[in-house]
Amino acid sequence: MTYWLLNLCFLLPAALVLAAALLRRRRSGIRNRPFVLRLAGTAAVLLALTAVFDNLMIAVDLFGYNPDRISGAFLGLAPLEDFAYPLAAVLALPALWELLSPRAPALSEENQ
Repeated sequence: MTYWLLNLCFLLPAALVLAAALLRRRRSGIRNRPFVLRLAGTAAVLLALTAVFDNLMIAVDLFGYNPDRISGAFLGLAPLEDFAYPLAAVLALPALWELLSPRAPALSEENQ
């Protein structure tokens, strides 16, 4: 099994959870744009930190990768596959928070 196939096991459910959260927000009349912009900012910071610290850890030989299981595309010493886990976290954790948070019922036409 390649690392990308393993990553798919995390990224696909994370994307589905995010889609469900965005749909719930839209149905509740909440704008998605600010939420998505915050996710993008968080992703940028987390991916930058991953690039720095994964490269440092690989450089000092804390861990390595089976060359037969990676794509061969690198950012420094870190294979691109390494960035899927923080991306999955950025997609899934805020979406789960959104889905598991109680939502006030929308105003019905009679209550307006």
